This record gives sequence, structure tokens and C-alpha cells, in this order.
Amino acid sequence: MKNGSPTNVNGYGAIPSTTSQSSAANSEIYVYDGGNVTIPVELLREATNFNEENILGRGSERVQAEIEVLTRLGTDTWWHFMGFVSMDMRSFLVYEYMPQGTLGQHLFNHDQLGFLPLTWKQRLTIALDVARGKYLHGLAQQSFIHRDLKPSNVLLGDDMRAKVADFGLVKNAPDGKYSVETRLAGTFGYLAPEYASTGKVTTRIDVFAFGVMLMEMLTGRKALDENLPEDKSHLVAWFRKMVVNKEKILDVLDPTLDPDEETYQSICKVAELAGHCTAREPSQRPDMGHAVNVLAPLVEQWTPTATTGDDSFNIIQYEPSSSPAKMES
Repeated sequence: MKNGSPTNVNGYGAIPSTTSQSSAANSEIYVYDGGNVTIPVELLREATNFNEENILGRGSERVQAEIEVLTRLGTDTWWHFMGFVSMDMRSFLVYEYMPQGTLGQHLFNHDQLGFLPLTWKQRLTIALDVARGKYLHGLAQQSFIHRDLKPSNVLLGDDMRAKVADFGLVKNAPDGKYSVETRLAGTFGYLAPEYASTGKVTTRIDVFAFGVMLMEMLTGRKALDENLPEDKSHLVAWFRKMVVNKEKILDVLDPTLDPDEETYQSICKVAELAGHCTAREPSQRPDMGHAVNVLAPLVEQWTPTATTGDDSFNIIQYEPSSSPAKMES
């Protein structure tokens, strides 16, 4: 295990607030006190065996910066941080247990892992959870740019509700319409064009990545798949080329969805939103408030009736005024 390796441990539901420090058995244990809560290293050993198979992912080397961000996040759709342990030159970030793994596993590896394919209602709800978490936190005094939104960073609980994880690349959002220049980071396939070419970030780069995730949930395909021919390997370009009108949407859908007419109408609206979110020009992308506005009625009103190059993407025209609030970038 490397420094910064995240460890997922069940129990202790407190949200971090203040910091205390103790030591035991040649280790330093830093805990966040949410009401007489401590996290002993013995608990981590019992829960994980410090086994490579129990590592969910490799964290960044910027553990201190990540902790500072985590202690300021408090909405229900951000992965709850419990504390961290520094032991034998290794650091472990401790989070709440998310038993259903990642969205990526359910979208791309469900057969190998023995998962049932996600239903359309589940996909809608997960998308809304991610959008709402970004939007609600953006209404706070200080908003953040995640910079690495992707299915492997969306974790699922037993109720299949989603929480956004991995905050090692988070940047403070700039005020007003200004951008901030930063070192290029993130995952190819999800990087907004202006970020990939200039390194400058605004809140709209997360909107782009969110649009890519919507396309993945619609198609069951990865953002970048080098096993496919070049004209099909980049999901955004392929999706835009294929989906020129409503009638073409069925040609790109994840075959496990097999929609009826009611589901199809819902899918068309999400495909439209995905197209707007991935517009080449950031000014042409909606904010997360608009995404919430589109998705929330679909989640609340939709019920199954059966078992379970160009920036114009005008299946339905996007109206910026429909957003309840603007997160200026």
C-alpha cells in the first residue's frame, strides 16, 4: 500500500469536525471528533487485513490537501470522511462503507461481478445524486471543482444511492466568470476540451465530465475504449455523430435497457442533457442546477410499465433561463 491509499471501513457515521491526535503501537492516529469517536489502527487491520485485494483505489500523494477539502464537504452525496491514520510511513483515509462498489463496476463489469444490470430508474437516480451533490455544494460559500468525475469515483450504497468520491484533485472554484490555470490532471475521456488544451478550469469542466457519465449510463460504453476502432473509441464524438435525432437514440443504447415507450421518452431527455453538457464551448454548457431541473422530475415521475464537431444538439432546445440558479464560471 502506498501513501495516500484509501481504505473503506464500515461503522462510525460521524461527519468530521475538529482534529485530535494520539499514538499507539508505533503509529500516529489522527481522528476527527464527531462526538467521542476514535478510529484505532486495530479496527482498520480487522476490517481490511491491510490486504491489497481490499484497496478500492490509490489516492493522491496530496493527503493533507485532500483532508482539508474533505472536512469542508457536508452534503449527503459526498462520500463521508471519518478520519485518517498514519502508520509506518503509510497514510490511510477512512471513509464510510459503500457495499455496492462503484458505478463503473455496475456499468462495465456487471457480468463478471455477478451484478444485475442497472435499471433505467437506478441510472436516473444515480445521475441525480451526482448532479444534486455538485449543485447543492455549489450554493455554499465556497464551491469546488472536482476535476475527476467518472463512474469509478461514484460509489453506491445498499440502496443503490450514489456518493461522489476521490477529492485528491479538487480545486477551489474561481469567482465570477474567471478561470484558474492549473496542472493538467484527471482522466482522458472526461477532460473538457478547453481544460485539455489550456489547463484552465472553471466549474464547467465538471459539467462536461458529468455529460460523459450520462452518455456512459445511456450506452453502457466507456468514455475511452482503445479496443474499439478509432472512429468509435471516443464516446463523446461517437455519440454526437450517432445521435442526430430521437430516432437514432435506440441505436446507441445499452442493450440491457430494452426500453418501452415511457422509458424511451425519459431516455431522450437525458440524451439531450448529455449533449448540452458536453458542448465544446463551456459557455454553451448548462450549470448543474439545470441538470438537477431536468433529472429530478424524471426520477420523481417516471415509473416502469414493464419489467425490469458541432455543438448543436437540438433534440430539445436548451434554455439557460430554465436553471433555478447560476454557478458562474
